[in-house]
Order: sequence, then C-alpha cells, then structure tokens
Amino acid sequence: MNKRMQSALRERLEAELERLVNEVAELDREERDSLSEASGENTYRDHMADLGSATFERDMDMALEENVRRQLNEVQTALSRIDKGDYGVCEVCHSEIPVERLEAMPTAVLCRACKEAEEAH
Repeated sequence: MNKRMQSALRERLEAELERLVNEVAELDREERDSLSEASGENTYRDHMADLGSATFERDMDMALEENVRRQLNEVQTALSRIDKGDYGVCEVCHSEIPVERLEAMPTAVLCRACKEAEEAH
C-alpha cells in the first residue's frame, strides 16, 4: 500500500475515532442522567408493562454502548497498527490485505480468505 492511500485511510480512521469518542461521551452522559432519574423515589407503583419497557430500553442501550465501544477499540487498534507499520497486513497469514478491502473496512485485520476461514468455524 502506498503512503498516499495509507494517509487517506488514516484520515478516515481519525475522523471515525472522533465521532466514536463523542458518541461514547454522549452515551455516558445519558447513562448518568438515566441513573439519576431511576434513583429518585417513586411514590406510586410502576405498572409491569412500564417496568418491562424500561428493562428493554436499558438492554438496548447497553447493547448499543457495547457496539460503539467495540468499534472504538477497532479504530484505535487500526491507528496503532499504522503507527507500528503493520497496518494492512493480515494477522493470521501475514499477507497484504487488498486496498479495496481496507477502503471498504479500514479496521480489517484479516485478509478475506482468513476472515472467511474464521467465520466458517
């Protein structure tokens, strides 16, 4: 991969990093607000459907946050690999990951063949 392409991918990764950091901060802020509201005393009995809805929403929020944090970790790993000089090299077979794959998925750490083999198991 040439330096120009690597530089363009780095810029995309850095923009994505900024977006994800902001999203994590917003999720953290929403979680604090939600916990603050939930800790207030309730003078009436919640209806079971309301409790079920609240639980469902909490589970959805937790899944969303987990996904965003995973994406953030993948972007940080890709940027670290660029810094170390091993970006674009498959972690399994050590062959070069095609530029087309990296353009489609800048956080890829496996070539297509190794990814397909991983998913087959």
